[in-house]
Amino acid sequence: MAQLRSEVTQYNEIESELQNLQVLIDLAIEEDDESFNDEIDSGLKEISKQVEDIELKLMLDGDHDINNALLYIHPGAGGTESQDWASMLMRMYVRWCERGGYKTETLDLTPGDEAGIKTVTILVTGEYAYGYLRAEAGIHRLVRLSPFDFNHRRHTSFAAVAVSPEIDDTIEVEIDTADLRIDYYRSSGAGGQHVNVTDSAVRITHTPTGIVVQCQNERSQHKNREVAMKILRSRLYEFYEAQQREEISKIQGERLDINFGSQIRSYVLHPYRLVKDLRTNIETGNVDSVMDGDLSAFIEGYLKHKQQHKS
Repeated sequence: MAQLRSEVTQYNEIESELQNLQVLIDLAIEEDDESFNDEIDSGLKEISKQVEDIELKLMLDGDHDINNALLYIHPGAGGTESQDWASMLMRMYVRWCERGGYKTETLDLTPGDEAGIKTVTILVTGEYAYGYLRAEAGIHRLVRLSPFDFNHRRHTSFAAVAVSPEIDDTIEVEIDTADLRIDYYRSSGAGGQHVNVTDSAVRITHTPTGIVVQCQNERSQHKNREVAMKILRSRLYEFYEAQQREEISKIQGERLDINFGSQIRSYVLHPYRLVKDLRTNIETGNVDSVMDGDLSAFIEGYLKHKQQHKS
């Protein structure tokens, strides 16, 4: 109800602004007064931006696009290099969420051996979080002069980004407890005395699909298990839905083949500076802005590209 009311209110506000602008245009014509031009131009630009926002939301027509999102980041082969790249991507997405007013909660994070991260699961909360972030699923490639190489040679690193919708309790996902292997272990990394001295972290393996989820964010073993089961339900829903679309092999390939030829976007820091999306050919030389969470051009470009291919 709140969502529908918000959409109707936005439409009514645009219609009212258009009527006010029409009155201003008529007045400018009647009095042959060009002093209104700047105000008219400014009003048209603002209305155009609001209409574009509505058009973009109309593209988010998937069953769960409006849902919260579970964001997973995994480094590819390459040890510290790719683990550091994974942590850079994590920061980029957290900054994107902050810019868009989305809340983030790190459900599971395994630090890298020297730097970066081995894996992270982040819950992104807010309207259309999944609809927007699913545009980021795939392999991300970084080319730079390595800060970990004594000779400062150029290195190429890969990391996989996967996204699934958070599934609420109203959707049935059948999970047979006999298919689950549940392991308890001690949390890694910083987290206070209580976290580090008890086996509160939980890892759940769904043996029929091989899907593994884990949570070590909460102090209580029970709470970690509850969160891990929620993640598993979302992952399984995504898995079975993909099977129904007969695309599961393609999706698995995107996730597992974290190397050359499978990337969706390249981030080049040397010998030149460029971020290019290989699906839409959208690119920018402002790498710092992108790494600081300015992903709107890439996400909007992907959604428009996908919409064109639908029609």
